[in-house]
Amino acid sequence: MKNKLILKRLFSYAKPHKVSFLFAFCLLLIATTADLLGPILIKVFIDDYLTREYLPTEPLIILAGSYIFLHLLKVIVQYFQLLQFQKIALTITQQLRIDVFSHVHKLGLRYFDRTPTGSLVSRITNDTEAIKEMFVEVIAVFIQNGVFLIGIFVAMFLLDVKLALYCLALLPFIWLLMKTYQHFSAIYYGQLRERLSQLNTKLHESLQGMSIIQVFRQEKRMRQEFNRINDEHYEAGRRNIKLDGLLLRPAVEILYVIAVIAVLSYFGVSVVDSPVEIGVLYAFINYLDRFFEPVNEMMQRLSMYQQAMVASSRVFELMDETDEAPAFSADNSLSIKEGVVEFKGVTFSYDNKRDVLRDISFTVQKGQTVALVGHTGSGKSSIINLLLGFYKQQKGEILIDGKPLSTFSNEEVRKNIGLVLQDAFIFADTVKRNITLHDDTISEEKVKEAAAFVQANSFIDLLPNKYDEELVEKGATLSSGQRQLLAFARTVVRNPKILVLDEATAHIDTETEEAIQRVLDKMRTGRTTIAIAHRLSTIQHADCILVLHKGQIIERGTHEQLLHHKGLYYNMYRLQNHEGILMNEK
Repeated sequence: MKNKLILKRLFSYAKPHKVSFLFAFCLLLIATTADLLGPILIKVFIDDYLTREYLPTEPLIILAGSYIFLHLLKVIVQYFQLLQFQKIALTITQQLRIDVFSHVHKLGLRYFDRTPTGSLVSRITNDTEAIKEMFVEVIAVFIQNGVFLIGIFVAMFLLDVKLALYCLALLPFIWLLMKTYQHFSAIYYGQLRERLSQLNTKLHESLQGMSIIQVFRQEKRMRQEFNRINDEHYEAGRRNIKLDGLLLRPAVEILYVIAVIAVLSYFGVSVVDSPVEIGVLYAFINYLDRFFEPVNEMMQRLSMYQQAMVASSRVFELMDETDEAPAFSADNSLSIKEGVVEFKGVTFSYDNKRDVLRDISFTVQKGQTVALVGHTGSGKSSIINLLLGFYKQQKGEILIDGKPLSTFSNEEVRKNIGLVLQDAFIFADTVKRNITLHDDTISEEKVKEAAAFVQANSFIDLLPNKYDEELVEKGATLSSGQRQLLAFARTVVRNPKILVLDEATAHIDTETEEAIQRVLDKMRTGRTTIAIAHRLSTIQHADCILVLHKGQIIERGTHEQLLHHKGLYYNMYRLQNHEGILMNEK
């Protein structure tokens, strides 16, 4: 039942190609008819001419010419038929892959928190490739051979009805063989695809953390873990090879031998009562041979079919994932004018069990800067994630300009919130494209102005191709500070009304940080700014500092007010300025 639903869903992708399918099917009928007429022509030659020793030139030339013509017609039409089927298959797979890729981008961060990246990569690449093989190899071969088998039985009935009925008795055995193979191979291929997914996950993890693996000498452990998964993948593959070796060609060959013996026995008994036409015998044996070759091909394609069913199940499971990002309004008429941000009694949990934020309330007016400080795990980044709409709070409201966040369109929110993270992400693209992110409405002049504004032009101008310099993945050829400056330029060029800084100066040296602080002062002017900071020296001039502890705001005020209060902020500031160490020594 599950396979039927998967097939129905796969074939729904074929609906736009109905005309192309019909054309390919007509070509298939022509090629099959031409192929099946060959043995009948030989039968005519043997029974009507050869056995009678009657060899007139003109009829034999017509017979030979017809045979050659049919063979050439079959080859030519079969080529275009296969080309048409495979073209349709590739188009379908292309669309499926795009749909999967697009759906992944709609999923919320909550889904990515619990799903290994390697597993997703495996589904989008390896699994869709297996589906492509099913459309290219399996469906085309099944249709072609199915039509061919029907044609063979039609030809058999034309030659001898009684013997053709005997041959029909083979079909239940072939069906039983296919069902047996399908049952066991589904289990083995499921294990095989799962192990392949785990291999991709482990490989992705290793490549991402290569520096840590080498520094902490984890190569041996990683190799052992990879080897263990690889061994499990090998065992699943070995079990499937054994199954293929037993139930594919060997079992079909046994049925073929039984069928040939039955046909020869039939003709052997028939010869007692009446003479046997050698041409009919030849044609029957030829058709039997042709009958079992398609069966062999179809049996061998069953392995691809099972792989595709398992792969399709994994792909559709991903496409059916409903854990999407929190919904924004589809109404584009509402716009963010001032950028005033307000949290009212917000409570949030990642796992719906443990609250990481509890009853968070604060307001940031236009032109104000609010800083979030606290120990690791206090909930600072969670506040940013909620503001950006990556997650949905369990209680409370998040307002922009007095209106709920969800009432704005996704485009309006993204356009008006500028984000600079601690670890700037750089794409494998040019410097200019990393700043504009392929937004062609941003002119080159604005790009250079933004780079100069954040003082990124000083290193960009030293690059061989300047703004057209191709950067490698994650900007590995740039320093941490240079990557951060590009992230600043990326935000500045969009002129957002709300600025979110998540430890934005963490990877910048002291000298550059002082210059960046001056830049940030200019950026914050007239904008709503929310800044996460561990280095408290960077947020001393904030209009309000919120001190978080275990998901709650336990202190709020200016730098001077919090120092005078002598609470958690005072202790954090004292430790960062080494006063606590000096006091302990005294």
